[in-house]
Amino acid sequence: MKEIRRIIRFYDELKAENTPCALAVVVDVKQSSYRRIGARLLVAEDGRFVGGISGGCLEGDALQRAKSAIQLGRPVARTYDTTEGEDATIGIGLGCEGRIEVAFIPMDFTEQWNEIELLRSVVDTRIPRVMLRHLDTVLMSGEPQFEVSLFQPEADRFTLYLPFEPAIPHQFHGESLNALAKGRSSVKTIRGERGFPHRVLFEVLHPRPRLILTGYNYDIPAALRAAKLLDWEVWVVAPLRKMTKEITSLADRVLDYGQVKEVPVDEATAVVLMSHDYEWDRKMVQHFLPLKPIYLGMLGPRKRMLKMDESLPDLELAAYPNLYAPVGLDVGAETPEEIAAALISEIIMVLRGRSGGALRERGGPIHENA
Repeated sequence: MKEIRRIIRFYDELKAENTPCALAVVVDVKQSSYRRIGARLLVAEDGRFVGGISGGCLEGDALQRAKSAIQLGRPVARTYDTTEGEDATIGIGLGCEGRIEVAFIPMDFTEQWNEIELLRSVVDTRIPRVMLRHLDTVLMSGEPQFEVSLFQPEADRFTLYLPFEPAIPHQFHGESLNALAKGRSSVKTIRGERGFPHRVLFEVLHPRPRLILTGYNYDIPAALRAAKLLDWEVWVVAPLRKMTKEITSLADRVLDYGQVKEVPVDEATAVVLMSHDYEWDRKMVQHFLPLKPIYLGMLGPRKRMLKMDESLPDLELAAYPNLYAPVGLDVGAETPEEIAAALISEIIMVLRGRSGGALRERGGPIHENA
């Protein structure tokens, strides 16, 4: 969500200036690409931009195409196929060996539900959403439209309906639920009663990760800084009288141990116990484990967790799949900053459903095709 937040802020600046802009969005990827589906780049008419759709190799061409969309007043599309030496054709160096489809959509400041306004409506939600995007051209005009809608699972409804055959929306519903269950964006071909194929992108918008840290020692600021670099929401729970100014200035919220029941836990919440105090960690485990955070980490050696498991037989700590003790990926971390890097990397691994191994040992592509 960090990039989306930055784009929304930039959009608001451009709207206040009345400076036209266009949004570039990666809508499909085949094989290798530095950025994946949902990467966005907001381009102002004067050339300023925020975000990115590649490692820098596509942005030069993308800026020109975004300006073209602004001038034309309608969306344009571009497919960058780096598997066939197209980099020489468009005059840029591409090394990803993939096929990247990008939509360039002029933003209408007067439109209540343009794409950025839809993103604004979900950026602070704690429930995953699915953004649907029509990828085919509209038959009558022959021009790409890239209409978007938003599926809200808690209300079981769509914000807007796309211009399809009447029989298709129920298929949107099923595919949206499938995308949420897998937690992964994908492109599907849907056919209506008349047999026309419609390519639709189901983009999963995940909530902003929330990190709960318990403790106040000198390793807490390092973990805080690492998480804030990713724009995570971070809460710290510890005795308020022992909180340092550095901790209170970095954290989004600080609470005393006695206020721990006020801490919200959901499927995008990770909890890390870093108090270096066995009894406090034991109390925190008793509180947080039943709430089932996606990640519950405990700083310290494995024998500490085993001792706690013996003292809390009803909780069966060793059987809890999302308990990580010791915390962090095995990278030989020693300093607070290195431990923070190993810890945050492990949480990302859990959020993404990956193994955490070295990429050179991974069989097959780095990312799965949409």
